[in-house]
Amino acid sequence: MNQSILFPDLQDWDAQTQSIVFPVQVQGANIECRISLNKLISLSSATVDIGEQDIANKALDLFDDYRFDIEEEVEALIGQEIFDEQGRVVLA
Repeated sequence: MNQSILFPDLQDWDAQTQSIVFPVQVQGANIECRISLNKLISLSSATVDIGEQDIANKALDLFDDYRFDIEEEVEALIGQEIFDEQGRVVLA
């Protein structure tokens, strides 16, 4: 793992965008990252009912289960300098 890219163990569910929001530190700077529920489901091949009350917990569990894969993909996007218009890394 590139030591100039650090992934703190901080992640939150954003119900409005149906995504997990998490930070990454790149050479001391914080970059917001997001991964959509749809992307999490495609990574895991899980089935999740969007109407479920505990969707946040299920999404966070999927994030934890696939954290290594997500971090690798985010590292690659940062290396290629692929950011959205707000300077975030988004996995949709």
